[in-house]
Amino acid sequence: MINRTLKIVFLLTSLLIAAVSLWVSNSLISDLKKQEMQRVEIWAEAMRSFMEADETTDLNLVWHVLNDNNTIPVVALYDNGQVFAARNVAIPQDSIEAALSDSLTTDHQQLLSTLKARAAIMKRNGTCLETPLNDKTSITVCYESSLLLKRLTWFPYIQLAVVALLLLLAFAVLLAAKRNEQNKVWVGLSRETAHQLGTPLSSLMAGAAILHEENPDNPLLTEIDKDINRLQLIAERFSKIGSVPVLELQPLQTVLERVVSYLQKRTGSHIEFVQEFPESAVYARVNAPLFEWVIENLSKNAIDAMGGEGRLTIRIAETSQHIITEVSDTGKGIAKKNWRRVFKPGYTTKARGWGLGLSLARRIVEEYHRGKIFVKTSSPEGTTFCIQLKK
Repeated sequence: MINRTLKIVFLLTSLLIAAVSLWVSNSLISDLKKQEMQRVEIWAEAMRSFMEADETTDLNLVWHVLNDNNTIPVVALYDNGQVFAARNVAIPQDSIEAALSDSLTTDHQQLLSTLKARAAIMKRNGTCLETPLNDKTSITVCYESSLLLKRLTWFPYIQLAVVALLLLLAFAVLLAAKRNEQNKVWVGLSRETAHQLGTPLSSLMAGAAILHEENPDNPLLTEIDKDINRLQLIAERFSKIGSVPVLELQPLQTVLERVVSYLQKRTGSHIEFVQEFPESAVYARVNAPLFEWVIENLSKNAIDAMGGEGRLTIRIAETSQHIITEVSDTGKGIAKKNWRRVFKPGYTTKARGWGLGLSLARRIVEEYHRGKIFVKTSSPEGTTFCIQLKK
């Protein structure tokens, strides 16, 4: 619930920042566009004044306005489509002036054609001003946004990308901190459990040794020894949580057969155990006590899902890159929307469950064995969990 609330808060915050950023940026860009349009209007008016000037006209202000435009690309045309002025169009100004004064050479004609094509693009974008010279003729000034304005147009999206990246990093840091805190709880709880089991186990082992001396032929002592060994195994498993376990190359069939043997003795006769193993031994690098714990968790969940009656199948397969272990049941299945959730701490369908078994299984497989565990298939006819270990 906390994770979900945190995600919603982050999402709403991101959307709010994005909306405010886009609104502010678009407002600034809109204002700049209006200012550039006003500057072009002044430039066009100065050009009209220059073309209508006579011997008595003072052109100082006109020249100042015309030469002051150093950012906005403009192309001026007569009403017949001939170019007579251009500025800031990524062509040297002296080349433009040479082409306008002498349009007979091939190079100058190509340059004027380039300017006409540029003006045609500006017209299609709708950025043109028509200024009348007299009752019979007019000039058209085509323009486009300055390089600065074009860059500012992209700025909001770059800004949003940076904000999104920062939010993702912050979210990842929070999740990592929370996961680290959970890991500490896991490790502390596991080691404390192993520690608490140690004292009664020592007493039980000492008591069993005394009973063996007094009643060496008592068959009950054999079962007591088995239970003590089982408790030792459980304590060993808990003690390994939080430390780097030693992985050894072992025949996987032998490891799984120990789990099946243990479960068969403690499960009713209505559960059929099926082992589908290759004829030749399959070796995998595992920590046997921990890997057995994973298979036990999957098997016990499968038995619960079948209601104590059905078929439990454990199989081993190989590919070119992986060793695969599957645990299948004939239970009621898992809804597809919960295939990932089943591995999260606290998720359980049992009235008295803690929802830690599959979470612990994923930790053992993915963090300690560098493998993958997932729900392969699930339907009302049964579920198959798959474990992939690298060869």
